Amino acid sequence: MKQIPEKIDSKFRFVLLASTRAEQIMRGAAPKVDEPSSKPTRAAMEEILSEKVGWEYGPEQTAEEAGDGAVPASESGDSESASETTEN
Repeated sequence: MKQIPEKIDSKFRFVLLASTRAEQIMRGAAPKVDEPSSKPTRAAMEEILSEKVGWEYGPEQTAEEAGDGAVPASESGDSESASETTEN
């Protein structure tokens, strides 16, 4: 793989961007490269590497929006918690 553009901070973000763009192409969006690959994923990667697809970070989450990250017991899949809830 070629060097990722400087604007993209990690390989992980590159993969996320490419997968999102590939899905758009598969749903009918026209590729933005001159000679797109027959595979949507490759076409998306080419678009990002040639900086033909724009993207930006979303607004920062506040601490209140992010929450504390705890998952309620009823959603955690813990069978003991679920059985206690149904017994009461």
